[in-house]
Amino acid sequence: MAIITEEQDQPQRPNQSHSETRPPKVQKPISPPSSKSSTPNPFTFWFYFTLLVSLTTLFLISLSYLAPRQDPKSWFLSLPHNLRQHFSEGRIVKVQTSPNQAPIEVFTTEHGPVGAENVLLVHGLGLSSYSFRKVLSMLASKGIHVVAVDLPGNGFSEKSVVEVVEGGNGVFGRLLDVYDEIQEKGLFWAFDRMIETGQIPYEEIGNRVSKRKVVRPIELSPGDIARVLGQVVETMGLAPVHLVLHDSGLGYSANWVSENPALLRSVTLVDTDSKAIGALPLWVLEVPVIREVVLGFSFAYAQLINICCSRGIAVLDAEAHRVLLRGRNGRQAVVGMGTKLNKSFDLAEWGGSDGLKDIPMQVLWSGGWSKEWSEEGRRVADALPLAVFVTHSGGRWPQEDAADKLAESIVQFVSSLPKSIRIVEEEQIPEHIQKMFDEAKSTDHHHHHHHGHGGQEHHDSHAHVHGADAGYMEAYGLGNGW
Repeated sequence: MAIITEEQDQPQRPNQSHSETRPPKVQKPISPPSSKSSTPNPFTFWFYFTLLVSLTTLFLISLSYLAPRQDPKSWFLSLPHNLRQHFSEGRIVKVQTSPNQAPIEVFTTEHGPVGAENVLLVHGLGLSSYSFRKVLSMLASKGIHVVAVDLPGNGFSEKSVVEVVEGGNGVFGRLLDVYDEIQEKGLFWAFDRMIETGQIPYEEIGNRVSKRKVVRPIELSPGDIARVLGQVVETMGLAPVHLVLHDSGLGYSANWVSENPALLRSVTLVDTDSKAIGALPLWVLEVPVIREVVLGFSFAYAQLINICCSRGIAVLDAEAHRVLLRGRNGRQAVVGMGTKLNKSFDLAEWGGSDGLKDIPMQVLWSGGWSKEWSEEGRRVADALPLAVFVTHSGGRWPQEDAADKLAESIVQFVSSLPKSIRIVEEEQIPEHIQKMFDEAKSTDHHHHHHHGHGGQEHHDSHAHVHGADAGYMEAYGLGNGW
């Protein structure tokens, strides 16, 4: 029997059915990483950046609002020596802007011989009488009687008022009371009370406080400032006065100048733009975080002054301005007063009014601050064609970096005018003092009628009359017996 053997086929059999074939294993090519996985998500960055800025803002604002308020004595003792020295050379004048409001304390400093030509210096936005310290001494040395005033809300003048309002009702009102209490006593007081009682002390405060005191910054309008200046001039007997208005001081004082030309001898404008706005940018003091940084750090505030106001101000003097602006609600008061300035002020219309046509005027202007500022000076000179125009080499706060030139120009201008004729009004004797005089005279007449002129009784009567006169003088602080 024959055996038929089959030769071994090739490894691949072409006739293999589809069901028996297996697809070859295809290896996927290694692709480069996708751009989606390699590029960071920009939304993640901005999310964390926004979160960081928000937390920083919240932290800074919380510190400014929850920090305990300094009482006036503590605040004064924390001042640098130069500010305390300036305060010791001044005096407080009480003025009243409204019959229904309490008087406001206004700080003034006075230098030079009494009886000479009177000069009143009025500062601009964010400044005080401290900025005129060099000008004050220079004018006094030239025989000028000069007074500088801190407008309310600035310097050492009152910057806030206390108003009594009804305590809030309900939970929200009590929370407001708690907030005010924390503002007054500090954040740690609330923690101490929570540890002692185990709960927020709003019920205790709500039951105890039926009325709460609210401290609000002084925000006077130009009309209010006009009344302040009028009372300062009257109280200190300065009329007729040579008025020097710096920066936005014109915006504050324009109303009083227009209404009282008879009390003026001359007007000098120092780097006052046509809108009387001021060199210090107000928005810096309004925007959160920016205001905390600028007023919280000496370097930041000095850089701001160097850019906007004066390039030659000393570091210690810039720090003094920062301290005065920051303390006791000074920032809020300055911002409030700045927002009430008349933005549509017309310098040409003001200078050409009937009452001011015959008032001698002078314009002192920085000639090297910037090209734009020099052009503004020409616009001011054109608006006041009869004014004397003088340039100086300082900045927009020339009392800091060009005090000698500023004082020299004021002295020359004042000396070029005829001497002021001062009208001294006789002081009215108070009613109770006049009554004492009348009683003394009647007693004296009685002694004369009964005892003649040579007895001991006449001597006693004569002494009694002088005693009444001495009491009148002592009532005005000239003695110790009243």
